[in-house]
Formats: sequence, structure tokens, C-alpha cells
Amino acid sequence: MNWAIFEGLLSGVNKYSTAFGRIWLSLVFIFRVLVYLVTAERVWSDDHKDFDCNTRQPGCSNVCFDEFFPVSHVRLWALQLILVTCPSLLVVMHVAYRKAREKRHQEATGEGSGHLHLDPGKKRGGLWWTYVCSLVFKAGIDATFLYVFHSFYPKYTLPRVVKCHAVPCGNIVDCFISKPSEKNIFTLFMVVTAAICILLNLVELAYLVSKRCRECLAARRARAAWTGHHPHCKQDDLLSGDLIFLASDTHPPLVPAPPQDYMKKTIL
Repeated sequence: MNWAIFEGLLSGVNKYSTAFGRIWLSLVFIFRVLVYLVTAERVWSDDHKDFDCNTRQPGCSNVCFDEFFPVSHVRLWALQLILVTCPSLLVVMHVAYRKAREKRHQEATGEGSGHLHLDPGKKRGGLWWTYVCSLVFKAGIDATFLYVFHSFYPKYTLPRVVKCHAVPCGNIVDCFISKPSEKNIFTLFMVVTAAICILLNLVELAYLVSKRCRECLAARRARAAWTGHHPHCKQDDLLSGDLIFLASDTHPPLVPAPPQDYMKKTIL
């Protein structure tokens, strides 16, 4: 698999990520993708060839290997790395859609007619929800694969000797795994890095949600303070923008424009 193309597609994610997202991306490429390419594939390249059983029964070694290794570690890790990075590509695609929409808008109405998005990469409106959903999906995918690994290989470790009694083996056969200690070290390393990535996703999710809640509360307090000084303005009209705030690309005004009737009375 050409991981260079894969890395190039995700290089643009850094532009639209928070500090936690950049740490997550660095962790994925340095401690997961590079370790997978440099060491893991070589360590598991001979797992079937060096899986020895103390029997000459035809087909017994293949059946025992398939029973203990239903899915190869390297293939599960490759699938995990692909799926866990796909949500980040959705963020890049959403930003690209915004830029294309802004370009069509400028071509149709002219450059001086305003902008649909002042900053297409700013996490506002739909892009905020896309980014938050990507964090949830990434954490969920890593957690799912950790559960799958644990169900296949309890405690994420490989024994030195496997007892096999599957057909066509005539009796209980002892099978020996190649380099079990080295494989256990790399398995635990990949498990720990996946757990750290889940933690980073949850921390970033909490950071984004808390930041948005603080912005909503600040806007609500500013409206309430302005209403206290201008009792002619309707409270329902001022608070109706809170729901729009999460779905809009720009902040709602902290001090809304007063009604026209009130302005006329003041001038007169």
C-alpha cells in the first residue's frame, strides 16, 4: 500500500485542527503509521511460515493457524489506520466545498458583494459539527478495534505454545509461535498509542464543546445586559439568536440593533 499518498491527503488537516488535533495527527503518523511500516510488517511477515506444530498430519498446521489467527495483526492494524483517519478527510472535503461555494458566489455576484464565509477553514456552523462528529467517529473506531483485538487475543498477548485439537488433527497438538515476545511488545505498543489517541480525541471534543458553550453564555449575558438598559426591546427577539449561533458561520452580534421605532423617538 502506498502510504505516501495517504499521508499527503491528510497533511492539510493540520490547517483546520486545534492543538490537540495536531498532536493526534503527529502521534498517528510517527508512532502508528511509521512503526507499522518499519517494524510491524517485518515482524509478522513470517508468522505462518514459522508456525510449527509437532505433527505431520496434512492440513493440521494450517487449520491450527487459522483457528488461533483468524485475522492477521498487520491487516487489522492497516484497516484500523485507514478507518481512523477517514473522518479527518471529511473535514478537508468540507473546507474544500466551502471554498468552491465561495468561489462560485464571487464569480456570480462580483468581488464587492460580500462573502458567504469570511474564513472557510474556521470551525463555525456546519464545519463545527463535521469536526465534532469526526472526533466521535475516530474515538469510536479506535475503541472498537481495541475490543476486537482483545476478543481475538485476550490481554493483547500471544502465548508461546498453542494447544490445538481441531479437525483434521488426530489429537491435541502443540504449536509454537515465532518470536512471541517481540510480537507482544509491538502489540502492546500499538494498543497504548491507540488508547492515547482516544484520550486526545475526547479531550479535544470536551475543549470544543466547552469553548462553544462559553461563547453562547457570553452572548446571552451581553444580550441580557443590553436588555436591562433598553426595556423597549423584546427579550424573545434577543434570545432567538442562540439557536442560530451553533449553526451560523459568524458570531451573532453581542449588542443587537435597537428597533427603528425606538430610534425615531430618541431622535425626535
